[in-house]
Amino acid sequence: MKVTVVGAGYVGLANAVLLARRHQVTILEVDPVKVAAVNARRSPIADPELEQALARDALDLVATEQLDVAYGDAALVIVATPTDYDPTTGYFDTGTVEAVIAQALSANPALPIAIRSTVPVGFTEQVRARYPGAAVFFSPEFLREGSALRDNEHPSRIVVGDRTEVGREFAQMMAEAALDEVPILLTGSAEAEAIKLFANTYLALRVAFFNELDTYAAVRDLSTAEIIDGVGLDPRIGRYYNNPSFGYGGYCLPKDTKQLLANYHDVPQSLISAVVEANRTRKDFIAEEVLRRQPNTVGVYRLVMKADSDNFRNSSIQGIMKRLLAKSVSVIVYEPTLRAERFCHCEVVNDLAQFKARADVIVANRMAPELDDVVAKVYTRDQSGRN
Repeated sequence: MKVTVVGAGYVGLANAVLLARRHQVTILEVDPVKVAAVNARRSPIADPELEQALARDALDLVATEQLDVAYGDAALVIVATPTDYDPTTGYFDTGTVEAVIAQALSANPALPIAIRSTVPVGFTEQVRARYPGAAVFFSPEFLREGSALRDNEHPSRIVVGDRTEVGREFAQMMAEAALDEVPILLTGSAEAEAIKLFANTYLALRVAFFNELDTYAAVRDLSTAEIIDGVGLDPRIGRYYNNPSFGYGGYCLPKDTKQLLANYHDVPQSLISAVVEANRTRKDFIAEEVLRRQPNTVGVYRLVMKADSDNFRNSSIQGIMKRLLAKSVSVIVYEPTLRAERFCHCEVVNDLAQFKARADVIVANRMAPELDDVVAKVYTRDQSGRN
């Protein structure tokens, strides 16, 4: 099958590489740097498995900026463009998704379109009403940045918001590309959209819970690690996704929790808004803890959310930086993936030895061996070294 994937971010590139092992895949991407990287079989994003697959696997894959090349004879379009949360409207900005749908249907009104970008509940129904008869459906992805390809090879489930033959065929195609047997769930379109938002909000809730456990332990001078061990040994709770941090961040959790809250505008709730508020409260607490040390210069060690990632969009540590800057504290940043002299009004110092020497306090969302020689300067809530 000839498949066009629009967008070469984590979702789009992982889907494209996975399917290019069995199908003819074209990536449509507006960034010429990413197009050149994919065509040179280099990953434009940090993901070890994607990097290896592009370099070593036999893939029927090409990237292009040209609409006619992408849509000309495609049998399926997968939309994987960004849908950032817009704080002015209180909803996702779905402009790129809508533009892709319009372009694809203009090229071929019968073209099936799978939306894998995260969208508000009810979005797909609105699109179908605008394009009667169009085969547009939503299929959420559940990947993690830094392991996007692996999570598509070994998915926990395949959810498709379409019960027609089109939806069944897409689900089967994704299942055949996976390396494991995987449960398939065909649902209504709004149900599929809700599954994505509720899943990510539960993950955010779990992050917030263990962060507030850690805040309590820190204030009461208790051992966070011992409490987490005792709580996690209950099999109903489990010993996973429980390492305290500076807050949830990254591509998905901040925007998805806020979008779900927006979808609750006429529905009684208290827990969803509490999850969003808990993330702000945690950052306030962390910033106050750092300020209590009365530093002249705070060093921020890494902006990225996770190891093996180059993404620091909406990373939680940026919220800490803004709070410190608001108190007129000097902040320097060590982030080797960043090619700039300044970031968010802070000096970037990518000489690690100089960074360590200049900082009075080093703030690290996750501890790293290269900080072992200055551990007395380090402020972190990391208990286990896991993402």
